[in-house]
Amino acid sequence: MLENLGDTALAGQVCGLVALVICVVAFASKSDDRLLMLLISANVAFVLQFVFFESWTAAVLTLLVIVRIVLARRYMGSKTVMVGVLLASGVAATFTWQSWVDFLPIAAMVLGTFGMFLLRGISMRVFLGLAATLWMLSNLLIGSIGGTLAEGLIVVTNIITIIRLARAKRKYPDVFEDPEVLEVITNNDRSS
Repeated sequence: MLENLGDTALAGQVCGLVALVICVVAFASKSDDRLLMLLISANVAFVLQFVFFESWTAAVLTLLVIVRIVLARRYMGSKTVMVGVLLASGVAATFTWQSWVDFLPIAAMVLGTFGMFLLRGISMRVFLGLAATLWMLSNLLIGSIGGTLAEGLIVVTNIITIIRLARAKRKYPDVFEDPEVLEVITNNDRSS
């Protein structure tokens, strides 16, 4: 099957598979900070994948996802910065729009941006999971095997992590709101 792919498409597939590995590790993390840092690395691979597949809106928006992650970590809760990211995404999408398929990365960008700036923990992961579902559909439609698998596994891993966080919240309701304490508790649960 892969022998029928041109060099560019094959390079896109490889980038998608690299992103897959990084994303699974990221979404398995209960630490928001670790999750966001690993997502930066995965999104570099996704940018390259979309470039190789000539999916320009997805490529530019994924590049903006990297900027969004950095800004969301620094300006958590800032609606002004969030709106700026959304406006930049809208402008980028306007200049790179090719077909209706580009609507999927745009919608994913909006959901992910809202989740990263305004939410934490389980709520953030729900929005990121919805965004991953849209990215999965986008990858499927452009023919990226690695990207489709990566986003599909992100969705599944994200669901598992949400369940783990919900269990930790039920088990330790008094300390759940303190992320540093939660990280210690959930890591101890994993080792037992």
